[in-house]
Amino acid sequence: MSDVTVRRATTADVPGWLDSSAALFAEDAGTRDETMNVRFPHELGVDGYADLLTKPERLVLVADAGGKIVGHLTGVLTEPSAIRPVRIATLSSLYVRPAHRGQHVGAEFVQAFRAWAKEQQADRIAVTAFATNEAAIRFYERQGFAQYTLTLETTP
Repeated sequence: MSDVTVRRATTADVPGWLDSSAALFAEDAGTRDETMNVRFPHELGVDGYADLLTKPERLVLVADAGGKIVGHLTGVLTEPSAIRPVRIATLSSLYVRPAHRGQHVGAEFVQAFRAWAKEQQADRIAVTAFATNEAAIRFYERQGFAQYTLTLETTP
């Protein structure tokens, strides 16, 4: 995987993580969902992102290339409920800057996410992707994910 290290994020990584999140919003949701607020990462801001690091149910990983954040993964653990009595670890977002793709950074992120989910005693792991993001879907399928639900949407 060349010079990139995947590790847990620290408060020093927050500005780079925010920039990585903004890039994901612009590249993915910004081109696929006109209802998405692509300014959200900047609106949440450094303080909002730093606060997320303090949440025990959250995982934040970064890809560090010589001190520069070139990607991130976030995950969240959901406790069992009456309607679905299982612990679910959801991979909320994953982004690798284009210059660092094809170096197995994404696969390393998913491997670390799986290990975290196992440590948290999750029963299932989940991820969502836009139906039109065929590259992301292929990537997640290569990582062992399979289609489970389908969301259909329209205007009223």
